[in-house]
Amino acid sequence: MSDAATTRSTNNQEQSTDTWDPAAFDAPDYYNLDDLLSDDARAIRNEIRAFVTEEVQPIIEKYAQRAEFPKHLIPAFAEHGLLGPNLPEAYGGGGHSNIVYGLMMQEVERGDSGLRSFCSVTGSLVMYPIWRYGTEAQKERWLPQLAQGEAVGCFGLTEPEVGSNPSEMQTRARRDGDDWILEGHKRWSTNATIADVAVIWAKDENDVVRGFLVETDRDGVSTPTIDDTWSLRAAVTSEVVLDDVRVPDAHRLPDVEGLKGPLSCLTQARYGICWGTVGAAMACYDAARQHARNRHQFGKPIGGFQLMQERLVEMVQEITKAQLLNWRLGTLKDQDTMRPQQVSLAKRNNCDMALDVARSARQMLGGNGVTSQYPVMRHMANLESVVTYEGTHEIHTLVVGQDVTGENAFA
Repeated sequence: MSDAATTRSTNNQEQSTDTWDPAAFDAPDYYNLDDLLSDDARAIRNEIRAFVTEEVQPIIEKYAQRAEFPKHLIPAFAEHGLLGPNLPEAYGGGGHSNIVYGLMMQEVERGDSGLRSFCSVTGSLVMYPIWRYGTEAQKERWLPQLAQGEAVGCFGLTEPEVGSNPSEMQTRARRDGDDWILEGHKRWSTNATIADVAVIWAKDENDVVRGFLVETDRDGVSTPTIDDTWSLRAAVTSEVVLDDVRVPDAHRLPDVEGLKGPLSCLTQARYGICWGTVGAAMACYDAARQHARNRHQFGKPIGGFQLMQERLVEMVQEITKAQLLNWRLGTLKDQDTMRPQQVSLAKRNNCDMALDVARSARQMLGGNGVTSQYPVMRHMANLESVVTYEGTHEIHTLVVGQDVTGENAFA
């Protein structure tokens, strides 16, 4: 390209008003849901919203392009109380309500699903089982460090050949005196490559599922990165390989046996996903709305055309329904009456909704929609993982289907 052509191209870019401004984010709240929140909940939500706008959004595209997790943000996650926010303060948690926890995950995923995954895994899949099923010594050893970001944890349930049916897990734990010997292979374990401890679920000699806290620097543990993904590229996605790993019985989670252990953890994490996906949808909607106001074609902003307005209306309609669903789900959880099947319905609905919003926003943005100029393509790719992990759309359909009919359609 000639110098003159380069100058013209640069000038055209400088004169263009078709840009996305993260600082101009205008959260959709069509039914005034803020009125349902406490002053404390709104203040914490706004704090995390500002953190994401100021510290995450300016850098996240470059990290995703490089397939690199921004580790420097971990201390900030801890500082803002994003690691175990709904766990007791006595162990380093935030002691917040579940609605506050949901709002925090919503704002983090407005930045990126991979960052919300880091926070969800830490709080719901690592800290939660230690708090719920661990010994006092295990809680004191790990929970404060995890909450402060001084240690990183991961969760090992899914395996290369075992996904939606965890009862078929092949990882084994055999007793050897006062120790256990673990042998197996876990896959799709967020954080594992950078983790200090892994919560590993394995079957003992009697096929009873048990949980173990396994330091990742133990002999026989390896955590290779899965680095060939087009989704969650700003997260650390890994495997955990266990080759005759010896751990003392003191590292076993003593207060749970069977699949109810890992499944209860997944319920906690799925709850966070229900809120997080709304954040991703909000980011895509906001980008599309800004574009509709700034982009001129045929002599006027494209937001003045009926088809563009229809897309935006569909987005705000579905986001509003998901927001209301989350508020009610959070209320039930704070009342300790929430059922796992209700979480399945919300996870199923909100992941589907967010993907639809992202895809529609991508089309509104035209060619720019596939660039890092806007966050939409990154969110859309991330959501393809979110709709799959911690229970696929189809599995949650069967969970709710069994609940409403009384018939088991899994087999």
